[in-house]
Amino acid sequence: MLSWVLPLVFAMVSIALILNFWSLQSGPGLPDRTLALDTMYINSSALIILFGIWQGTSLYFEAALLIAMLGFIGTVAVCKFLLRGDIIE
Repeated sequence: MLSWVLPLVFAMVSIALILNFWSLQSGPGLPDRTLALDTMYINSSALIILFGIWQGTSLYFEAALLIAMLGFIGTVAVCKFLLRGDIIE
């Protein structure tokens, strides 16, 4: 069952990533683009986790965790810059 579910989920998450990239390019404002970038981090982490399941190794899970942490820190930094105009006080 996993042999046909994994390619289907790969395709669905890849389509979501492409749509997020389109939203990042054509977002009307900077907050919309920030949200699209944050969602791209989540989708790329999901793709890496799916690839780790497909390969059967836990190395990719650690890489996905690292990308998720960097995505969160980047989103917080961009939001802080949008609100205050400065990242470090």
